[in-house]
Amino acid sequence: MIHLGPHVSIAGGVQTAPQRAIELGANALGLFTKNQRQWSSKPLEPQEIAAFTSRLEESGIRSEHAVIHASYLINIGNPDPEKRRKSLDGLLDECTRAERLGLSLVNFHPGSGMGDLDEDETVSLIAEGCRSILEQTTSAVLVLEATAGQGAHVGYRFSHLGEIVRRAGSPQRMGVCIDSCHIFAAGYDVRSAEAYARTMDEFEREVGFDRLVAIHLNDSKSALGSRKDRHELIGDGTIGLAGLANFVCDPRLAKIPFVLETPDPDRWKEEIELLRTVALDGVPNEHRRRKERI
Repeated sequence: MIHLGPHVSIAGGVQTAPQRAIELGANALGLFTKNQRQWSSKPLEPQEIAAFTSRLEESGIRSEHAVIHASYLINIGNPDPEKRRKSLDGLLDECTRAERLGLSLVNFHPGSGMGDLDEDETVSLIAEGCRSILEQTTSAVLVLEATAGQGAHVGYRFSHLGEIVRRAGSPQRMGVCIDSCHIFAAGYDVRSAEAYARTMDEFEREVGFDRLVAIHLNDSKSALGSRKDRHELIGDGTIGLAGLANFVCDPRLAKIPFVLETPDPDRWKEEIELLRTVALDGVPNEHRRRKERI
């Protein structure tokens, strides 16, 4: 069985997330623990933490299948000392909140040198920041999300992700999240079984499957190698359902969470059901015929 669910809203408090997930038939989820577009946030209250813990247990969703997404504002590759300190403090706060909620996976975008640093310098700065955060926490896992490579962002090559882990000292509390849309936009083809195998072989060489702790499963509006991060509904994009099926049918990924970040919440239940069917029986014939017509 695959562990699959959407990135759900926390409107009304973080404790509302598990119920939203199970109402959609999910057995995994993604969530923010605060407003993702603001630096400051009020601390989690003891009653919120207790309610979240209780409701997650009631949902049957295991803590290792709940993936926190850190604020989009965080950029620990920023060479500006003040802005980098703000980002490091923000990531530390995300990890502290995760630990208080009994969760471990804290997913974040590695960062950008803002055009002032080259990629190698940016990778080193990010690794140094990761090492600092891990020294100040106890159980949070820093999860580097593969990026599409827009602007000066690193993480669009698997070698970047592997090198960050190595330069951080290869601690056990560092993992990687593959976003199917991002890696496709970065130039990694996954649309056929052969292309998927080549892509994942490179991931194994550069990072290692032991570091892969989550998948963001999204189709793409943009073309292969476009370097544009544009999510599309499952099966409606340039990757297509057959390409995404390579992920959900890969036995090496059976124990990690798949999180949908597709653009229409009203379609999430349908997408979950479709992907579960694909994982069990392969791509339905109607989708194969649709692809042939396209």
